[in-house]
Amino acid sequence: MLCVLNNKKVISMAWQKGKRVAIVGAGPGGISAALAFIQRGFDVKVFEKRAEPKALGGAVLLSVPVLAVLREYGISLDNFGSYTKVEFHNNKGKCRASLPFNPNIEKLFNIKGWHYGVLRKSAFGKMLDIMPDGIIEGDRGFSHYEETSDGVTVHFDKGEPVEADLLIGADGINSKVSAQAFGDPGLFHVGLRVWLAWCDPIDGIPPNFGVISHSNKYQASYFPMLHDGKPGYEWWIVEPVKEHAPQPDNVREHVQGILDKFADPLPRFPAATDFDSQIFCWDVYNRPSLDSWSTGRVVCLGDAVHPVSPYAAYGMGMAIEDGYQLAKFMDGRDLANQAELQMGFDQYEKDRVAYVNHNVEFARKLGNVFHQQSAPMAKLRDFVFDNTSILQKMIKKDYLETQEIMCLSLKDLHV
Repeated sequence: MLCVLNNKKVISMAWQKGKRVAIVGAGPGGISAALAFIQRGFDVKVFEKRAEPKALGGAVLLSVPVLAVLREYGISLDNFGSYTKVEFHNNKGKCRASLPFNPNIEKLFNIKGWHYGVLRKSAFGKMLDIMPDGIIEGDRGFSHYEETSDGVTVHFDKGEPVEADLLIGADGINSKVSAQAFGDPGLFHVGLRVWLAWCDPIDGIPPNFGVISHSNKYQASYFPMLHDGKPGYEWWIVEPVKEHAPQPDNVREHVQGILDKFADPLPRFPAATDFDSQIFCWDVYNRPSLDSWSTGRVVCLGDAVHPVSPYAAYGMGMAIEDGYQLAKFMDGRDLANQAELQMGFDQYEKDRVAYVNHNVEFARKLGNVFHQQSAPMAKLRDFVFDNTSILQKMIKKDYLETQEIMCLSLKDLHV
């Protein structure tokens, strides 16, 4: 039951059998699932290992269906992010391909464009702002779960266990819930490292315009974004590295040396960036794709079952979509009934698994194409991409067409 007291949302839950949803992990996916289940009248608790949820990392790209989900939760999209026209370039500035807007999708969702740049902590902060009080419990690191004939007992490193009807693992790439449910994830290093940064506006860049560009070895890219309603840019570098390779001692010098080999404006971004607080670095790991994300009374979402390489630019967005779709397919179900629970899992997985796996695997494929080729093959690749429409056809077939089908199916979010 949701009520409002002195303009503050307050949650009152009986923790009723058949409606009890325990979520491990208070990141964007877990919070999205919590909001969606609460909207549908379920009793929800979110357990977070840190004292309180925090948004880590820099800027992110959110697509139109993700924004539609956030709007459905009650988040205003006014001044939320900056829509972006996207082109793929070579490092000299030649356009190789573009990501056109789909006017039918824009009309169905009443949202202009496709990609929106926003600072991760700003977007996640808006999600936390609408979360009712009393849902999130901090300092509750997950230990293990035990299934019974009509429920699941969730155990923690601290505090008493909790009895629930449904356990959702939203605890990231090193998910303990997923590891117990599906075994060793088989994480593997994809041979890439990402430098992700954001900065204030830079003169001379066309508005609402972003570029993904490649040299024979590196990707360097930029997108417009909003941070608390203020304009700026997110920019990043993808470089090939071996697993456990040390980071450079002088990050600014390293990054500048890469960007100096790219066309304007990319070499100008480091000067506008605070390297103490506005740049983040991580190595990219994936796992083999799963055919199912559920077992018994347990289901996982986001990076817990499908970590995403940077070429998808979609990790936070897919986790938000997962949470929304999972709750949609559980709507009206008695979660204590294993048969009803399984029907919800089946619909969720039919809707999400093949679609998400395709995006994850296509993103990994692009990473291999652009960063893992021998010097002769890289030279041939660049000649082909510079002089043919093959890259445009790849993007259209493996990305745009898939996205359009997914968007058309989200009729509950159409305006």
